[in-house]
Amino acid sequence: MTETPPKDPDHGNEQETAPYRPQPKSPREAIQPEPGPQPPVRSRHVRNPFVIVINAILTLAVLGVIGVGGLLYWGKGEFDAPGPLAEEKTVLISSGSGLQSIADRLEREGVISDSLVFWGGVQIYKNAAKLKAGEYAFEPGSTMRQVMNDLVSGKAVYHTLTIPEGWTSAQIIERVREHPVLTGTIDEIPPEGAMLPETYTFTRGMSRREIVDDMIEAQTKALAEIWERRTDGLPVETPEELVILASVVEKETARADERPRVAGVFVNRLRRGMRLQSDPTILYGLHGGKAWTSDRSALTRSDMDKPNPYNTYQIDGLPPGPIGSPGRASMEAVANPSRTKDLYFVADGTGGHVFAETYEQHQRNVAKWRKIERERRAEQQQNEQAQPSGNGSAN
Repeated sequence: MTETPPKDPDHGNEQETAPYRPQPKSPREAIQPEPGPQPPVRSRHVRNPFVIVINAILTLAVLGVIGVGGLLYWGKGEFDAPGPLAEEKTVLISSGSGLQSIADRLEREGVISDSLVFWGGVQIYKNAAKLKAGEYAFEPGSTMRQVMNDLVSGKAVYHTLTIPEGWTSAQIIERVREHPVLTGTIDEIPPEGAMLPETYTFTRGMSRREIVDDMIEAQTKALAEIWERRTDGLPVETPEELVILASVVEKETARADERPRVAGVFVNRLRRGMRLQSDPTILYGLHGGKAWTSDRSALTRSDMDKPNPYNTYQIDGLPPGPIGSPGRASMEAVANPSRTKDLYFVADGTGGHVFAETYEQHQRNVAKWRKIERERRAEQQQNEQAQPSGNGSAN
């Protein structure tokens, strides 16, 4: 009896799992290699020209996206990279300049390294229509992004024009004409007291007419606000009269702490029907807008006696117009003067004034001031005599 070998549990039944293989008919056929499998049949859709074109387009699109992405990445790096400026530089961007013109100008001035990158960056951030004209000071190493932000925010260089308090309109216009940054001409001189003395800021390219208009507008606004807050019962009936009296106060004292008290003296005199008797009004009546352009502070008796519509020793009430441009503080002093009984004041020799309620007190104060004046003149003469004549020779 033939025994059957046991099955290998790890391999299972090889007869059941082995693929079918034809039995060779001869030893020669046994050593022949088996033929390989045939390649799969290519789909007719792949060979379609339309499919080929679509594949090419998709490939180009992918390559294009990769290229654009790489270009944007590079451009962003350039846009945010430190610029070529080694030191601060000021560049004027003219009004009406387009983006390409601005980019070219910045590259010529050495502010940016590549106008094309700047142009593209501004376009991407949609700021082409937001760039502002003006004079700009760019910091060393400014990136293109920083340059763009400065132009968008209008962070231009500002210039200043300071008008001292008390100046006449003629003096103010002369200073405006002399400023080298302002443009255009101005021929008209505004009425006295129409402009507010302040420090004004502006950018290059602003016209002289515009800055004067700003001064007039500032005065109109300030006067309206001050008039609205004035003390009741003042002996000034209009805002224009307030400006007239404030211009007199402005010329009588330069000390801020004295203005309300000086204004109080004049208000008291107006209420009593007394003349103001202010020396600066005589000077303005004699010399007009040139009253404060030279040393005309010494009045003579003949000056005081000359017919003069501004001479408050001769006329009652206020002069016919302002004698200068009062500042905001002087106008506020007139609108809210000190509550005092003072009717007189005179210089005290220290840059301020001494006040008095009665004429007798005032006369004593005047006598003290006259003594100070005499002592100063005598000292000045001694100093002049002590100075060398200039005819000696050096050894």
